[in-house]
Amino acid sequence: MKDKATVRTTLIRLARRHGRPGSGSRPETLRERTFAMRVPDLGSWLKPFRWAVVGAVAARLYMPERSTRDLDIAVWHEDGPAVRKRLEEAGLTYQGELAIGGSSWRLPDGLPLDVIELRTPWAPAALAEAQGNRDPQGLPILPLPYLVLMKFEAGRVLDLADLTRMLGQASEEQIRQVRRLFDHFHPEDREDLESLIHLGQLELQ
Repeated sequence: MKDKATVRTTLIRLARRHGRPGSGSRPETLRERTFAMRVPDLGSWLKPFRWAVVGAVAARLYMPERSTRDLDIAVWHEDGPAVRKRLEEAGLTYQGELAIGGSSWRLPDGLPLDVIELRTPWAPAALAEAQGNRDPQGLPILPLPYLVLMKFEAGRVLDLADLTRMLGQASEEQIRQVRRLFDHFHPEDREDLESLIHLGQLELQ
């Protein structure tokens, strides 16, 4: 975890040192929301479990859609065994285990599906709130503050890029909610969070 935090902080400092206003795209373009990737209806397979879309398919609700051929969803870890059984019964093909906890599957149409089994203390509230946070396709999407938290904890370079875009376009109320979550779960990382917010807002100038 310490190595991940060190890499994250180093990347953020580099970005701040070389960051300039603007992104090469018009602000109006950055604020557009598209939902080109169509996702099969998973709800019939996953009832009555609480689940939420995470990853790139979730992020497109908060930033410009980026190309992806993967679908990532999250469930509570205690529901994991039953969810696996339900997916197998629905005809999905098991592909293996995820290093972060969970399993990888392939849908009948070939679409890869990663099912992340969350154990974090904020997960139950996040999954509950996602049920009322639907995208135009009707998918339950992890609310922005929790998606920010999840991507921050993942710490990949691609996640950091997503974070700057999502935070740069977030409302003041959403930013307040993100800060409250970090004050509770990651108070030691507030400086990195503020840098990501600054970088995201810089892109829209």
